Amino acid sequence: QVQLVESGGGLVQPGGSLRLSCAASGGIFRLYTMGWYRQDPGNHRELVAIITTGGNTNYVDSVKGRFSISRDNAKNTVYLEMNSVSREDAAVYYCNAKSAFGPVHDYWGQGTQVTVSS
Repeated sequence: QVQLVESGGGLVQPGGSLRLSCAASGGIFRLYTMGWYRQDPGNHRELVAIITTGGNTNYVDSVKGRFSISRDNAKNTVYLEMNSVSREDAAVYYCNAKSAFGPVHDYWGQGTQVTVSS
C-alpha cells in the first residue's frame, strides 16, 4: 500500500523553471521504479520520465535536455526538475510507482497542475 503525494505545481512563465516533488509512504521506496506522467485536456496520459531502482533514467523526446528526474531514497521522494518550460508542458503531472521486483504493484498520485503563462 503505497501512497504518493505530489507537490510543487503552479504557475510558471514560458522559459521558466519549476520543481515537482512526490513524497511516497507505505512501501519500500527503493524497490520501486518511479515515474512522472502528464495529461492535458483532450490528450492521453503520457510518460514524461522514469527512474529505476538503480538510478537509470529515461525521458520522452519532447523533454530531453530540459527536464531531469531524480530520487532521494532516504527521503522517499522523487523529483522532476523542469527547465525552459513552454506552453506545451502545461498539464496535470502525476507521480507513479511500479514494483520492480516480485509481484506487480502499481500506484498513482492525485496529480499537481502546471500552468505555463506569461
